[in-house]
Amino acid sequence: MSEERPPEGSWDEVGRQFQALGESLARTFRAAWEDEGNRQHLQEMKDGLERMAQSIGQAIDTANASPEGQQFRQEVEKAAESARVAGKQALQEARPHLISALSRVNAELDRVIRRLEEEVE
Repeated sequence: MSEERPPEGSWDEVGRQFQALGESLARTFRAAWEDEGNRQHLQEMKDGLERMAQSIGQAIDTANASPEGQQFRQEVEKAAESARVAGKQALQEARPHLISALSRVNAELDRVIRRLEEEVE
């Protein structure tokens, strides 16, 4: 079965949309950071996320060392390969919708950023 390759430019557009989304999120957090009350909440959120990541990392390390964890990892690897094959096809079909959705998210984030910036000024 021959595999049809997607046009390269469409993946470039997906990449550009993710980059724009990341830039919009960064601007949103920067605008929110300028407010002292928001800054404290964002720092608390960051601290909580860091503690959560450490706890999850420790739990994963402990689970990986057990025989059950090793068997689980093998099963996950098999499932991941099956998902990768199915996901590849689904991604090709979803790419135009993804680009459209990311564009809408970016536009909405730009509106939120403008509103936050106007409130700070």
